[in-house]
Amino acid sequence: MDIFNVLTMIGGLSLFLFGMSLMGAALERSAGAKLERMIGKLTGGKLTGLLTGLGVTAVIQSSSATTVMVVGFVNSKLMDLKQAIHVIMGANIGTTVTAWILSLAGITGGSMLLKLMKPSSFTPVLALIGIILYLFPKSKRKKDIGTVLLGFATLMFGMETMTGAVSGLKNVPGFQQLFLLFKNPLLGVLAGAVLTAVIQSSSASVGILQALAATGAVSYGAAIPIIMGQNIGTCVTAMLSSIGANKNAKRAAMVHLLFNIIGTVFCLAVFLIANLVFAPKLLSDSATFAGIATVHTVFNIACTLLLLPMTGLLERLACKLIPDTGAPDKAAELDERLLATPAIALECAKNLTFEMARVSAESLTNAVACLTAYDKHKAEAVRAAEDRTDMLEDAIGTYLVKLSMKQLNETESASASMLLKAIGDFERIADHAVNILGSAEEMRDKGIAFSQEAQKEMDALSAATVEIVTRACRSFLHDDAGQAQVVEPLEQVIDQMKKLLRERHIERLQKGSCGIEVGFVWNDLITNMERVSDHCSNIAGVVMDAKDRKMDLHADLGRMRSESAFYREQVEKYAKEYITFA
Repeated sequence: MDIFNVLTMIGGLSLFLFGMSLMGAALERSAGAKLERMIGKLTGGKLTGLLTGLGVTAVIQSSSATTVMVVGFVNSKLMDLKQAIHVIMGANIGTTVTAWILSLAGITGGSMLLKLMKPSSFTPVLALIGIILYLFPKSKRKKDIGTVLLGFATLMFGMETMTGAVSGLKNVPGFQQLFLLFKNPLLGVLAGAVLTAVIQSSSASVGILQALAATGAVSYGAAIPIIMGQNIGTCVTAMLSSIGANKNAKRAAMVHLLFNIIGTVFCLAVFLIANLVFAPKLLSDSATFAGIATVHTVFNIACTLLLLPMTGLLERLACKLIPDTGAPDKAAELDERLLATPAIALECAKNLTFEMARVSAESLTNAVACLTAYDKHKAEAVRAAEDRTDMLEDAIGTYLVKLSMKQLNETESASASMLLKAIGDFERIADHAVNILGSAEEMRDKGIAFSQEAQKEMDALSAATVEIVTRACRSFLHDDAGQAQVVEPLEQVIDQMKKLLRERHIERLQKGSCGIEVGFVWNDLITNMERVSDHCSNIAGVVMDAKDRKMDLHADLGRMRSESAFYREQVEKYAKEYITFA
């Protein structure tokens, strides 16, 4: 084997690793919505969690990526530790799919069917389809499919290049001696763990082992311990990912490590005993592509069957190794680990935006209630809500900007844009609630009150404001276009009420039935309530735009007011309901 073979092997290895990374990233993007649904259906059941981990890993072709996601889920409290254990176990089985795909490179035979199954026959076609889908369509989904095909073609081309380059090693005595050395099971486990820890992918390290097996110098006796070690090495990614996470997330990473160490120790003991007692001839035979894939699958299934009944023990052991310290352990509400899976990251941002909606609506209701019956606890809740929405707006906005830098599909981009528009309106509603509370406290402190007539008018405006906030938030929380459609007519009525209430207030001032001091409070209140209704209109517009992206609710507002019979009916209905004092 000369320097040119070495360079070819390095090139093949680089293409192999690049193709695996490219394909995995594209699969995550294109399967994002499916991953979200799979995680959303997850329950505490062992089988459900196991199948979820298996399915997600089989889709994205990386148990490391799945485990890092699980750490993120636990850190964000989307999943508890017990659920995480089952998913991690399933991920260990799901990762074996890659080895079976790579085993296609080891197909030999002269029949037409076998030739067609060889990667060298079909990957050029996949590469051609992939480059067409990547270059020409504008659809991000089609581009992602093209990237998956290109990644797969690159992966298989790298595998074949690497296999061809190392074939000359079979005549190198030092290479043969190296794998004779790995027949020492402990050295084999160590070699597999170190290689996988360096490249941070058990699938990739198994692929490298399969390529080396093409030389005929890798026996099953050497390959089996290496495969066992690879399962330990793949834990490095999750352990690194858990740095800075909360205790339960660290425990999830620890469970991954414990699962693989315990499984490896048990299977290694069985391997040593079987070798000592039976000395099977198979262990001296040269390993094949399919043989390595089989060992990888059997080993991971055996570990899962062994430890699945002992998930409670694993959980307790992880809790002992990472004990509670008594310090507060706050979850990261928006975990950056999840940015690698945009659909799930987007779901987390959406859940927090839903919280903003609920907090803002409750804050406005509490502030309005304090106008007629001041309550210290409600006042404290209004101010706490304002602080909470300020923090959430900053956190969600920053997270969505980072997310937008990822490759999102059209649906994800639209959802991110919708959330970015909505968070500002929810934050401003909470701000106006504080302003309304301030007016209530000013009236209490100064001992001033509205006249009976003015109070009746303010009660009507307050009720209309509470209703519009309730409907706008409900439409957003439930993605309900029907609720959103009635927000704009109510906003128009509140605009009319603001104008009418100001006119009636001026009349009272002229008659001397209302003082100037209370008049300032009156003006502040109707201004804040009218602005709240404007923000509700924006929120309803976001919901409507999400239903029909070609529609801009505010640009079409004039047409709606002049042409929509439903709009006019709703305006008339709300006017009769709330303008009862005119």
